[in-house]
Amino acid sequence: MSVPAGASTNIILRLEIDKELTSFVQIAAAIADAGGDIVAVDVNRAGKTTTVRDITVNILDALHSELIVSALRKLNGVKVLQVSDQTFLLHLGGKIEVTPKVAIKTRDDLSRVYTPGVARVCMAIHENPRQAHSLTIKRNTIAVVSDGSAVLGLGNIGPEAAMPVMEGKAMLFKQLAGVDAFPICLDTQDTEEIIRAIKWIAPAFGGINLEDISSPRCFEIERRLVEELDIPVFHDDQHGTAVVLLAGLLNAVKIVGKKLEDCKIVLCGIGAAGIACTKILLAAGASNIIGVDREGALVRGTKYGHDAWNWYAENTNPHGETGRLADVIAGADVFIGVSGPGVLQVEDVRNMAKDAIVFAMANPTPEISPEEAEPYVRIMATGRSDYPNQINNVLCFPGLFRGVLDCRASRVTEEMKLAAARAIASVVTDEELNELYIIPSVFNQKVADRVRSAVVQAAYESGVARRRKDGE
Repeated sequence: MSVPAGASTNIILRLEIDKELTSFVQIAAAIADAGGDIVAVDVNRAGKTTTVRDITVNILDALHSELIVSALRKLNGVKVLQVSDQTFLLHLGGKIEVTPKVAIKTRDDLSRVYTPGVARVCMAIHENPRQAHSLTIKRNTIAVVSDGSAVLGLGNIGPEAAMPVMEGKAMLFKQLAGVDAFPICLDTQDTEEIIRAIKWIAPAFGGINLEDISSPRCFEIERRLVEELDIPVFHDDQHGTAVVLLAGLLNAVKIVGKKLEDCKIVLCGIGAAGIACTKILLAAGASNIIGVDREGALVRGTKYGHDAWNWYAENTNPHGETGRLADVIAGADVFIGVSGPGVLQVEDVRNMAKDAIVFAMANPTPEISPEEAEPYVRIMATGRSDYPNQINNVLCFPGLFRGVLDCRASRVTEEMKLAAARAIASVVTDEELNELYIIPSVFNQKVADRVRSAVVQAAYESGVARRRKDGE
């Protein structure tokens, strides 16, 4: 999962100010000099010689907070009583809760939701396990599962530290598509233990969203779970990224008047997301994709360190181009970056084909900054929220899981992913489509519904939908 870059936050400083020793002008100047921007001032209490004020300050990162507090403590007559970070305050006690759908007010209510009435429902499911989809939370609930090994841009920070991200994702599922999602962070990074743990908890859920599990283990975990479970398993870092990338690219090639199957595409970063992006591009008709990683372009016939790269080499780079990124990008129509900051140089972009398309999706710092690339590219997209054309998985996963739950799909097929990508792209009308708007906003209300409908239709066509169209 990617984190929006360039996002600011607020801190609230509670200061006790001796009015005879310092002025608010001095305090404001100290905050500004340390990189803060005052957005609100509230008087907490006032006396003859002292006043306590809550000052809300906009900052870019934790370093600014430390600098501001340090500067204020140096002022004569100012005591820093408390520093509250609004982001931390929002997380107090977690961001989600479980609430009952009905109130238990009488003994009769109690007998129906619990004993003895619940026994009848239990036996109905025992006799026909498919009833669990309609008589339990399985109907509308998924698990967001991580081991904390590849969280955001933070790396292997462990299960406890990963929980705030998983909670946030659960919020997005509910707000954008009405899907109940529960975060589960496992205290193991052993592939077999993760597979067993997810299989043990699977009966309670209608789907599994794998999140922030490092490569290459994530490939084996997903593959095995898809084979061994009868509910859809979707690794969002791979396939969510791929779906939204394709959606943006479908609109981008439309603007420049090219066909995907004719484009030379160079993809940098052959990890989980890069491989998934390549697979969906091949499924969509692209035929000339060259993958580049630290060792340079992957080439058919070369033996690499793990199976995923060997598959990649055998299924891409049809003309056998070799060398580093700077060598193979010459004449490329499209660059896709899922690697790291500064990988793509201005000279590389200048060597691309006319009307070049650059998707620099490394977060928080892209492979090349839009300011550097702008003079030489026709269309630029990033993973950032502070530039146009943000490639964000939020456009995919809520609607996709809404769809698989509604049709009780047994798995997510390539056709369903393609359908989701086309649905996202279709939200941008021909009248709206332009170089700065190839992908809808994450807050566009049409996206989840359109993705849901497309995924359901593709699930029936793929033969994986288990709910009859008449609602049974």
